[in-house]
Amino acid sequence: MPGSWLGMLGGGQLGRMFCFSAQSMGYRVAVLDPEITCPASGVADRYLCAEYHDREALAEMASLCAAVSTEFENVPADSLDWLARTTCVSPSAQCVAIAQDRIAEKRWIAQAGVPVTPHIVIESSVVLQTISNAVLAAVLPGILKTARFGYDGKRQISVCNLDELRAAHIALGSVACVLERRLLFAYEVSTVVARGVDRTTVLFPVTQNIHSDRILLQTISPAPIADSALIERVRSAALSIAAKLDYVGVLCVEFFVLQDGSLVANEIAPRPHNSGHYTIDACVSNQFEQQVFAMSGMPLGCPRQHSPAVMLNLLGDVWFVNKRLCVPPWHKVAAIPGAHLHLYAKEEARAGRKMGHLTLTAPTLQEAWLSARDCARLLHILLE
Repeated sequence: MPGSWLGMLGGGQLGRMFCFSAQSMGYRVAVLDPEITCPASGVADRYLCAEYHDREALAEMASLCAAVSTEFENVPADSLDWLARTTCVSPSAQCVAIAQDRIAEKRWIAQAGVPVTPHIVIESSVVLQTISNAVLAAVLPGILKTARFGYDGKRQISVCNLDELRAAHIALGSVACVLERRLLFAYEVSTVVARGVDRTTVLFPVTQNIHSDRILLQTISPAPIADSALIERVRSAALSIAAKLDYVGVLCVEFFVLQDGSLVANEIAPRPHNSGHYTIDACVSNQFEQQVFAMSGMPLGCPRQHSPAVMLNLLGDVWFVNKRLCVPPWHKVAAIPGAHLHLYAKEEARAGRKMGHLTLTAPTLQEAWLSARDCARLLHILLE
């Protein structure tokens, strides 16, 4: 119940926003993160600066907190498993472990009856040598992705032929990889699912996502291109994946909509997601509140979107004009109708680093888009 302690493994911007939602409902939050200046360190009620496998810090969190969650999928699954011996943990270590490994992730999604990108598994350089050229050619041109520790386009290399594939695998350290066929997709959509301990499930609206250099640039909600039939397919697929995983918590599922209208699942994230940040300002209950509800056993909140929204990611590039570091014109941004600014309190702005986000809400999606365009011009963000 409110008044209890909740634990969060990870103190990045997602952990920071979780603290805000949990604290607004009367909970106290303990955050564990190895970075002393992480975004959540200044807002958590108890901050444990330690590595994620530090048993002393984990023991303190377990004794203090009635329930624990995570803000990113690369937290060691065995740490979650260890915590689960004495306190409630959601999502489970198994679910996080699946999301950490592209090989397992694709297998579980397919087992849920949801199509995935055509791919092959390359477990090592020895295995690569044994795969026939015909099998490899069937997924070329493609994208070679490490099975673990890749996000926002990191540890991924586009390849067009066998020679490029072999060179890319060496460049990635000859580790286990997935080679995905490069698909001609029309656009990307996603939805955020919240699933409680009683397996009650709610879904946020389907959003359209636009990327630049493989990093999310903007999210538009509700998705302006998706028709009702597609939305139903996305929702059904996301529910199937959550049910197959027996998931408890907040889960984002990303999909590619191909040019022929077919749908394939791209990946899952076992946590609140960048594409769900708009829910803070545009929905009755946001994705971080749903995370609190799910892990505490409280009834899930209402996911209804009350205002159309466009969310812009604010990368470190916004702080640089003509290669000079400068403060962005936040006073001008604040003057634009429907602008909601969220900065993550990161100490150093770097190109490509997520520093915050900006959500524009309005009575209509067209009005929200026009406001987003005006903000983008002020911040020198090139919208595609």
